[in-house]
This record gives sequence, C-alpha cells and structure tokens, in this order.
Amino acid sequence: MLRKRLTVLFVSALLFAACGNKQSKENNNQTLDSADQTTKKSGAQLKNILFFGTSLTAGYGLDPTEAYPALIQNRIDSLKMPYKVINGGLSGETSAAGKSRISWLLKQPIDVFVLELGANDGLRGLPVAQTIKNLQSIIDSVKIKYPDVKMVMAGMQVPPNMGAKYAEDFKNIFPNLAKKNNMALVPFLLDKVGGVPKLNQEDGIHPTAEGDKILADNVWVVLKDVLEAK
Repeated sequence: MLRKRLTVLFVSALLFAACGNKQSKENNNQTLDSADQTTKKSGAQLKNILFFGTSLTAGYGLDPTEAYPALIQNRIDSLKMPYKVINGGLSGETSAAGKSRISWLLKQPIDVFVLELGANDGLRGLPVAQTIKNLQSIIDSVKIKYPDVKMVMAGMQVPPNMGAKYAEDFKNIFPNLAKKNNMALVPFLLDKVGGVPKLNQEDGIHPTAEGDKILADNVWVVLKDVLEAK
C-alpha cells in the first residue's frame, strides 16, 4: 500500500517538478522588504530564521499563513522568543537554482538557516553527487557570510521508482551533509504526511493546511532546541 501511494506521489510530483522557476528577483525583493518591515514594526532587534527551500516551504496552494514556516512563527510568538521567520521558499526550486539564488537572500542578517532543498532534484532523477555538491555550496555560502549561524537540514526521500539504490543514496544525502556541517537534522520533512491522500492536495504532493501543521511539528521538534541554544 505504501509503495502504491509513493508511486502515485512520484508521478504527480514529476508534473510539478517539470515546472520551471517562474518567480524572479522581484519575489526575492518582496521577501527582503517584508522581513525589513516586520523588524521595523516590532521595534525590537529580532534574530532572523531563514527557511530556504521549495514549494513545500513556500506553502504551494495554501494561504501564506498556513505554510509551515508561518506556523513556526506562531509558536515562536506564543513563547515570546526573539526570532523572526523569513520564508525563502520558491516553487520548482532545484539545488542548482538555490545555489544561484542564495546570495540574494543573504543580503539580510541570518542567525538560523533552515535548508529544505533537493526534493525536485530527486523527482527528476538528477545525479546524487551533483545535488550534494550544490547543497554543500549553499551551506558554504551561508557559513562564509555568517560564521556564527546555526543551521538545520530538512531531510527528504523519494519513491523507489528510480531504483532502490538511487532512493537510498538520495535519502542519505541529508543526514550525511548534516553530520559533516554540524547541522541539526529533521530526518524527513514529510513524515506522517507523504503518501497520505487526506493530508495532501489533489496533486498528491503538496500538503493541505492540515498536512502543513504536521510539517511544522516535524520541524519544531528539532528547531526549538536550536533556538533555545542560540
């Protein structure tokens, strides 16, 4: 049953992964402007948490307030923690595209960096070695710009359609990079959501609002310790 669900998930995902990155520098400007305005309105010096990722982070098909980074912000606010979430998710983003885009978002100060990239690489069957290289380049760019940044890696998995070896090699990308770079690890972002029809939109890949609540739980379990230690 799980294999069948994953197969359906894979086929649906390919349709969306094929969509190019249609958001441009204007979107990045909006992200930076929004973050700047939030800081000014708060009247306080908040630490920035940048969520850098794909449509999963952007909250495809959802109201922006329903995306899991926004739900994380709600938890932070309820605990009166001095952090501001910046949603740097972009639909269709691959690791290569993220490598090109990261420098723009690093124009703002970053204290915590959450990396959610690679899913579109896996769904397209791109070489694992290239994905690793791109993700490491992104990590290096963040570290060079902000040496004291705390980092979190969001793990991802792909269905076995590309072959068991590819699926296993892909799955290992994330814990291996997290260990190498001293990053906290969310083992699988879509845990308890991936392949569950009622928690995903009609495309079978993007979570519903209820699904994103679970994504927020998956991330918060790891992120809260990072924030408390900052």
